[in-house]
Amino acid sequence: MNRERRKTMKNIRFAALLLTVMLLWGCAFQPRDPLPEATPETTTTQATTEATTQPVIETTEPPQPILYTISFAGDCTLGTDELLYGQSFTFVKVVGDQYDYPFQNVLPYFAEDDLTLVNFEGTLTEHRTPREKKFRFRGPVEYAKILTAGDIEMVNLSNNHSYDYGEGGYESTLDALQKEGVAYVEDESTALYTTDTGLIVGVYAEQFSVNMDKMKKAVAQLRQDGAEIVIVSYHGGTEGSYKLTNLQKDFAHACIDAGADIFFGHHPHVLQAIEEYNGGVIYYSLGNFSFGGNRNPGDKDTAILQQEIVREIDGTVHLGQTKIIPCCLSSTTKKNTYQPTPYEEGTAAYERVLQKLAGTYKSSGSKETTPTETTQPTTQETTEATTGATEVTTAP
Repeated sequence: MNRERRKTMKNIRFAALLLTVMLLWGCAFQPRDPLPEATPETTTTQATTEATTQPVIETTEPPQPILYTISFAGDCTLGTDELLYGQSFTFVKVVGDQYDYPFQNVLPYFAEDDLTLVNFEGTLTEHRTPREKKFRFRGPVEYAKILTAGDIEMVNLSNNHSYDYGEGGYESTLDALQKEGVAYVEDESTALYTTDTGLIVGVYAEQFSVNMDKMKKAVAQLRQDGAEIVIVSYHGGTEGSYKLTNLQKDFAHACIDAGADIFFGHHPHVLQAIEEYNGGVIYYSLGNFSFGGNRNPGDKDTAILQQEIVREIDGTVHLGQTKIIPCCLSSTTKKNTYQPTPYEEGTAAYERVLQKLAGTYKSSGSKETTPTETTQPTTQETTEATTGATEVTTAP
């Protein structure tokens, strides 16, 4: 019995041992949790990092030519004849101290250009003793403010009214212009003007009988002094005539042949033709503009010419297009309000101005040279800065 009991007890211990071993085996070989897979965030970050390491190629616009605009207008007399001074219809009485009045209807054109040049015909002085001549024009020295209010940067003083009040009146005019910062060119003299946009403009001025040699030397000197555009301002021709004199044509051609780019003419008080010649452009006469010398001119047609100047990528400068803005020298055709105003495009008056500047206008008498009262110019409120502009192409 003892032997059987010992055998039984041995079997029990063996079974217990076997069970323990099996339990331990199971714990030892329990499989581990699987490794985490790569997350989408990790993949995206890696791709982004790779993308940012690639070289970035920047694209830029190719350089473009630079365009400038020079505006030209005709005779501006900001005053009144001595014999009429103080009367109600005169420039001084109509304008008073409203310095922005004369050019307010054309200001959008002048304000957006790089340079405006007009013929200043008269004086700004308090001198009361005029020279012995038929017409003597003067305005208050404060009227230099009219030019700056109208955004006019430069004036021509080479004409037959700059000395209406002698040397004293002339010096007073120069002083008034200088105080207002208005540039000017004097008779048989040169002037350089650099626009705020960096274009260097040279101007030479003469009147009536001309000196070819002096003109050629002046044009050459302006080029030597750095002028990129050269203008010859000439006061001459026949008053009231649409026909050119031989002197006008010969001198204008000689100026362009000598190296000038633009010939700016005035004195006839009416519009005359524009001519393209030898790479330059000739404005023979731009007529009157804001003109205090006549209370009711028979021919009220005038114009603003805006000359485009092109600076190419290589730095060379040449003429571009010429824009024509036909105007009336008054805001009404019944009298002179001294307020130049653009004509409405498509009207008879608008087309008449284009004919005069093209040299095709035919006049058979005073009636044809006087705009009809039914042809009204537009006002500033109804005319945008680009309305009434006609472009012609000039030689490059």
